[in-house]
Amino acid sequence: MRKNNFGEGNITLIILKQAVPLIIAQLAQLLYNIVDRVFIGHIPETGKNSLTGLGICFPLISLIMAFTLLFGLGGTPLFSISKGEGKNDRATDIMRHSFILLLFSSFIITIVSYLTMKPLIYGLGASDTTFFYAKEYLKIYLLGTPFLMIGSGMNFYISAQGRPGTAMITTLSGAAVNVVLDPLLIYYMGLGIKGAAIATVISQIVSFVWVMFFFVVKGSEIKLSFKGFVFSVKTALRIVSVGITNFIMEATNCIIQLVCNKSLAYYGGDDYVTIMTVINSVRSILGLVVSGITSGCQPVLGFNYGAKKYDRVCKAIKVNTIMGVLYTLVAWALVWIFPSFFIKLFTDDPQILLFGTKYLKIYFMGYIFMSLQFSGQSTFMALAKVKYAITFSILRKIIIVVPLTLILPLLMKDSIAGVFWAEPISNLIGGSASFITMYITVYRRLKNKEHLAA
Repeated sequence: MRKNNFGEGNITLIILKQAVPLIIAQLAQLLYNIVDRVFIGHIPETGKNSLTGLGICFPLISLIMAFTLLFGLGGTPLFSISKGEGKNDRATDIMRHSFILLLFSSFIITIVSYLTMKPLIYGLGASDTTFFYAKEYLKIYLLGTPFLMIGSGMNFYISAQGRPGTAMITTLSGAAVNVVLDPLLIYYMGLGIKGAAIATVISQIVSFVWVMFFFVVKGSEIKLSFKGFVFSVKTALRIVSVGITNFIMEATNCIIQLVCNKSLAYYGGDDYVTIMTVINSVRSILGLVVSGITSGCQPVLGFNYGAKKYDRVCKAIKVNTIMGVLYTLVAWALVWIFPSFFIKLFTDDPQILLFGTKYLKIYFMGYIFMSLQFSGQSTFMALAKVKYAITFSILRKIIIVVPLTLILPLLMKDSIAGVFWAEPISNLIGGSASFITMYITVYRRLKNKEHLAA
C-alpha cells in the first residue's frame, strides 16, 4: 500500500503534489455546474432566461455544498491530525461519523426543498418569467443531493490519506459524463434546462459509485466499515465544531448570492441577475487554482502540526501564501485585459456583454487580497483553530459584504455598480485582517516554538 509521509521531504513539492491533482479534481467538480451554464446560456431563444433561472438556484446549491463541507471537510483536519499522531482507530471513527452525518443531512435537505419549492424559488429572487426555468432545473437537481453530498464529502478523506490522484478521478469521471451528456440532452433531445439537470445528477451518481468503491472494496488505507460502530454525539460535535468554518464560508455565499440577486433584480431586473450569474461562474473558474493550493496544503499543515514539526508548518504557510498571491495577481490581470472573453464563455447576448465586461472588472478589483483570506482561513482550519476561522468568515461576508451590498447602491450614482463594488472592498479589509491575525497568532508563535526547540 502506497503511503505519503507529509513529515519528510521538500514542503513546496509536497504541496504541489497535493495541489495539482486537487486543482484538476476541482476543475472537474466545477464542470458539473460550469458546463451546464455554458450550454444553457447558448440555448437558442430561451438561453438568457434559462441562465437567469439557474442563477436563482445558486444560493440553494451553495447551501447544499455548505452542509457537505460541514460534515465532510469538517472531519478531515481531525482525521489528518489523528493520523499524524499515529491514532488510526480514532481517524477511522471520525470518517465513519462524517459519512452518517452526510447521509442523513442530504435526505433532510432534499425533502424540505421539495416541500417548500414554490415559495423557496420566489424567495431566492425569481420573477414570474424566470420561475419556470428555476423550477425545471431544481426539481431534477435535488434528486442528486445524496449522491453529491456523500461523493464530495467523502472524497476529502481520499485526499487526506495522501491520495489526491485518486480524489481527482472521482470528479474527473463525473465531469466527463456531464460534458458528454449535456449537449446530448440539452440540444439533441431538446430537453433544455431539464437536460442539464439530468446530466448533472447522472454525473454525481458516477462519482459517488467511484468513492464508495475506493472505501469499501479496495484502495483505501482506512476502510469504511460500520462493524461495531456506535454513533457518538461528542464525535459529531467535534466534526461540526471544525467544519462550521467551512459551513459558514459557504453558507454566507448563499446569503450573499441571495442579497445580490434581490438587489440586482430591484435596481436593474433579470438581465443583471444574469450578469451576476456569469460573474460568479468566472470567479468559480479562476478561484479553483488558489482553492486547490490551500486545500492541498491543509493535510500537510495538519499532519506536521500533529507531529509537532512546527518548522515545516511555518514553511507550508509561507509556500501557501506566496503561491496564492502570485496566482491571484495573474488571474486579476487576465480579467482586466480580456473581460469580454470570459463573458462570451457563457452568453453572446449583446446587452449582457456590454454591461457584463464593465462590472466584471469592478468585481475583480483587489482580487489579490482574496489569496490572503484563503491563506489565513486554510491555516486556521487545518490546525482546528475554529474560533479564528469562524470570526473571519463572518467578518468578510456578513459584517462587510452584505451591508455594503445594501448600502453602496444607495450612495452611488450607478446603483448596480454599488452591488459589485462590495466584493473588492470586502477582499481588501477581510483578507488583510485574516492574514495578519494568522501571522501573529499562528506563524509567529510556531516560529518561537521552533527556536526554543532548537
